Formats: sequence, C-alpha cells, structure tokens
Amino acid sequence: MPGFLRPLTRAVTYTRWLHLLMGSAVAWSCAAIYPGLSRPAFGDWVLLPLLPVPLVVAAAMVPAMRRAEGLQARMMLFPGAHTRVADGGAEDPGISVAPSASWRDRGRTAVWLVLRLEAGCAMSLATVHLFGLALAMLGTTEAAPWDDGPVRHVATLGWAGAPLSLLPVAVELVLIVVGGRLMARAARRLLGPSPAERLAALEERTEQLLERNRIARELHDSIGHALTVAVVQAGAAKAAGDPEFTDRALDAVVETGRAALEDLERVLRVLREDGRPASGRPTLTDAERLLDSARASGATVDVAVAGPLERLPGPVSREGYRMLQEALTNVLRHCGPVPVRLGITVDETRLVMDVRNALTGVNGATAGGGSGLRGIRERAALLGGRATTGPYEGEWRVRVELPLG
Repeated sequence: MPGFLRPLTRAVTYTRWLHLLMGSAVAWSCAAIYPGLSRPAFGDWVLLPLLPVPLVVAAAMVPAMRRAEGLQARMMLFPGAHTRVADGGAEDPGISVAPSASWRDRGRTAVWLVLRLEAGCAMSLATVHLFGLALAMLGTTEAAPWDDGPVRHVATLGWAGAPLSLLPVAVELVLIVVGGRLMARAARRLLGPSPAERLAALEERTEQLLERNRIARELHDSIGHALTVAVVQAGAAKAAGDPEFTDRALDAVVETGRAALEDLERVLRVLREDGRPASGRPTLTDAERLLDSARASGATVDVAVAGPLERLPGPVSREGYRMLQEALTNVLRHCGPVPVRLGITVDETRLVMDVRNALTGVNGATAGGGSGLRGIRERAALLGGRATTGPYEGEWRVRVELPLG
C-alpha cells in the first residue's frame, strides 16, 4: 500500500476526526439558542465559533477539566490498544491526566479548549460542505447551496459527474489526516505535563531506581553471606571427619539459611507491594548472629564494642549491619576461617566499624575489585560517610565511618 494512503487504514485517524467534531458541540448548542440556525446569515456564521469562548474559558478554570480533557485526548488522539496501527506499535502520548495544579495549568487548558472549539467548528463546517458538494456533483440531492456556477452544471450530469465528486472527498480526507495530526501535536504542548509534574515524575523514577538498587544490595549481602557460610561449613565438616563438628556445622548452615530465607521473604513482599507490613530489617543490635555464624565456620572473632548500639539512628544501624555482613562474608569467602578482629565505636557524632583479618594472597588480590566492597563504599557514601578497604599494617582492613546526624 502506498505510504500516503496508510493513514486512512488506521483507526486513530477517524477517532481524531471524531474528537475534532466533538469540539464543535458546544458551539452548535449555543447557536441553536442564539442566534438560531433556521435561517443563518453570514454574521450568524461568524458568531458560531465566538459566542462559546467565555463559556469554555470559564470551564477551564475548574481543575478537573484538565484531567477530563487529558483522558479524552489520550483515548482519541493517540494510538493504543484500542487502535489498529500499521507498524504494530503504540505512541507514548505524553499527556497529563492530573487536575490543574496552578494558574499556568488552567491557562494552558483554556487555550486548548478554545483551540479545540475553533478547530472543531472549522472541521464540522468543512465536512458538511465538502460532503454536500460531493453529493451535489453526483446529482443525488437538490438541496445544494450552489445555485449557479460550474458545480450546478456538473450536478446536471448525474452519475457522469461521479469522478469529479471524488475531489471534495479527497480534500476532506486530507483535512482529516492533517487536522488530526496537528491537534495531537497541540495536545502534547498544551495538555502535556507541567514542569512541576515532570519533576515529580523524575523524582518518583529516581526513588524507584534507588529502591531497586537497595533491594539488589540486600539480596546480594544476605544470600551471598548465607551461601558463603554454607560452603565454608560444608568444606570444614568434610575435612574434619568429626561427627560432633559436623553437627555444629549443619546447625550453623540451618540457622544462616533460615535468616536468609526471612530476608528473601521480606524483600519479595516489598516487591509484590501487597500492602502487608514487611518484617523489620536487621540492625547492628542483631550482629551477634553474624558473629555466631562466622565462629561456627571456624573463624575466631574478637569483638570490642564501645558505645550504645541501641541508640544508633535506624538507617545507620541497618546499613551498618549490612556492611558488617559483607565484610565478614568477604573474609570467609577469600581467606576462610581465619582470626578476625572487629571494633565498633559509637560516640555522639559518628559510628566507626573496623574489621581486620590476616592478609593473604587471595585477599590482597581482591583489593581493588568485587561488588561487595564497592557496595560497602556506596552504602557509606549514601549516608554521608566513607569506607576504606585494603591492606593496612600487614592486615586486610575494612573501615567504615558513618555520621549520626
């Protein structure tokens, strides 16, 4: 099919035409009251698109009018599931469906309603006259408004004038296609999101991305820690060949796996957004279970805590727990059950965590990489703190400083 005929096969072309015709409904209703349509003079035709202007401007001041016009424009001016599109795709309408939130929005809505009124009047008059002209050329009506001129002579030809009658039909189809596209473009400009709505949408999108990133880190830390503990415990139990040690290792695997399943269920509940409250995220006051699982894996963990952990702000305590979890997971994954020294200091302004273990070849090789260490640094930066990882005084150190404000 030729490209210039393709718009005629799309349903949206005719919904746009209907949208244009509907825009003149107010004008015709007002004209039926005054000045009347029984014997309209030229001045009456001039008043037809002008009389309703104050009425539509007043309607635009109602905030809900912008939402109504936005919904109607989305449904009738743009391709969607209700239309047949030649290329099988759908356009992004870019039309706001929020009520007017400012006088600027009301002004844009008023301009849109006046434009729709005038364009609707023009399209309705063009449609009536062009189709009437086509019927007159066919000689199928005697009520043609053209008493003289070439049209009258063509009308006397009857069906012989059929080829010429296609000309006004073609003009009308061109007006329908071009007028519909122009109205769709105007709708995007006048009914599109305001700067405040665009900023709100951008902020919402940013929040969603941050939440997804946080959930990804949560799963990485929790599941990664559980799998690391399970692998270390299973390897140690196999090497030891001691039934008592094997029982302790299996208990540690069960406990760590149960905690990981609780974290996974909580994250999935958040993703489903089913409205049910999610279980609380662990905090540094729950760090003992991390230390127990590390000790059960054969590592010796010496802990020194200075300051009240229970007084830490919620975000600091929760993120601190995840950072400690990742640090211990890295120790078990890359060094195995080696001695670990953990220092936690809480004062009036900051939280400091210091995790150290023996520096091995494997541990040193990972000094610059790994998503876990990068995740620790990202978490610290989001809270306005900092994290340093790398060799220090012959040991591998992870040091985190988080402000409490």
